[in-house]
Amino acid sequence: MSLIGTKIIDFKLDGFHNNMFIEVENKDFLGKWSVLVFYPGDFTFVCPTELEDLAHYYKDFQAIGCEVYSCSTDSHYVHKAWFDTSPSIAKIKFPMLADPAGVLSRSLNVLVEGPWQALRASFVINPRGEIVAFEVNDMGIGRSAKDLLRKVKAAQYIEENGGEACPANWEPGDDTLTPGIDLVGKI
Repeated sequence: MSLIGTKIIDFKLDGFHNNMFIEVENKDFLGKWSVLVFYPGDFTFVCPTELEDLAHYYKDFQAIGCEVYSCSTDSHYVHKAWFDTSPSIAKIKFPMLADPAGVLSRSLNVLVEGPWQALRASFVINPRGEIVAFEVNDMGIGRSAKDLLRKVKAAQYIEENGGEACPANWEPGDDTLTPGIDLVGKI
């Protein structure tokens, strides 16, 4: 079952952000674009490379009005300990959400219950709290923050320019497509 067009569930999670413990709720996703990035666990190997990559592009996400949230089944206490000890994680400026009960990760079908870890999953959420794009990878396959940023820009463009479509590898300023009878068989 596709999650495209579904609203994110009601939730309230603890998190770590700006060296403080915080609470984040689903309502915090409303009124702005959001990216929710699940990863298997703190103090692991691929995860810090991905989160450091996101930290590198975080200002670019903010510049287009998009907040980034990372999330794992670790507690917010573990997030702080990881932040305090890992040079890669110390670069993070976005909120790190804690889902130790697996409520949010289970609702998005990314929780692997045996090890109680989330798959590598990225969700692009529009200002109405609806999922407009998502990607789910196995635990050993890292993602690209640059491509995730491109997907958010494409989703924003489509939202603002209904009836148009962004072709493969589309970047802002590139030509778009206007689906219709005149385009059939011409590409």
